[in-house]
Amino acid sequence: MDDIVKAALAKWPNVPHCHGWLALDARGDWYLRDERAQAAGPFPQVKGSRIRHDKLLGFIQRNYTHDDAGRWFFQNGPQRVYVQLEAAPYVWRVAAAPPWPLTAHTGVAAGQVASAWLDEGGRLFLAAQLGFGLVHTLDMHAAADAVAQGHWQPREATFGELPARFGYVLSPVP
Repeated sequence: MDDIVKAALAKWPNVPHCHGWLALDARGDWYLRDERAQAAGPFPQVKGSRIRHDKLLGFIQRNYTHDDAGRWFFQNGPQRVYVQLEAAPYVWRVAAAPPWPLTAHTGVAAGQVASAWLDEGGRLFLAAQLGFGLVHTLDMHAAADAVAQGHWQPREATFGELPARFGYVLSPVP
């Protein structure tokens, strides 16, 4: 967490949390969901405005974490901005060659993979040291190579059971 965020938390400890205004899609892109986007429909059917500003993206990604209840949030100074997740807390980018290291959408190395899961839609999820995430669609070829060579051995699970199994909340509410 950034030092400026820690200082703001100490100075203003009782700022209300924010819900519904920030979302992470299945490709690792962040979206602002203003009142108009929220009124137009739920995420991910209505995504909102994609965040493209590099410094803002970096700030969000450095201050992205979760609470004990599995609700992911961005600590924006003294305010927690809870994140709606389309699929999982992380979106993995997979290197194209053995040992197929993973990098999260936040730019952080994922570490060792503990388990692999295929949902009913054929999406590949990986539980790694950093946490639980979905393999980015553009990296499925590399992931398929890792599976074919026995590096990961996916088990089947329904998408609906993954949040409870891996301790995260798709859509935190107040």
